Amino acid sequence: MKALLQRVSSAKVEVAGRVVGEIDQGLLVLVGIEPQDGTEQLQKMLKKLFNYRVFADEQGRMNLSVKDIQGGVLLVSQFTLAADTGSGLRPGFSTAAAPEQAERLFAELVTMAKAAHAHIETGEFGANMQVSLTNDGPVTFLLEV
Repeated sequence: MKALLQRVSSAKVEVAGRVVGEIDQGLLVLVGIEPQDGTEQLQKMLKKLFNYRVFADEQGRMNLSVKDIQGGVLLVSQFTLAADTGSGLRPGFSTAAAPEQAERLFAELVTMAKAAHAHIETGEFGANMQVSLTNDGPVTFLLEV
């Protein structure tokens, strides 16, 4: 499982012109699910995601997590993160989970996230989404479990 975590001052996801998820300060998280992923990887990723210290403390150092600042989390499924880009000029997607598995695991991830954190928003699985954000910093990390 891969998650591209971006510290944002705001982010939103639109589908066909309608906003389906929106946050102010917090994390936009693009999630790539791979065939070997399961509940254990979801739990590890959420623990890392909620506790990863990417927000500034009083001294301006990255010492606070999204939980510490009570920020929003916008989860967006993005199968292209799991693409094989090792050779050629076209990505391969055999390294990404099948749509049925990915949808089930993404739904499980969202359920677990909502049980652990107050402000969780999502995109729409499988939809053509328009994601807009103001990356704060910019601060972006690729997390893998």
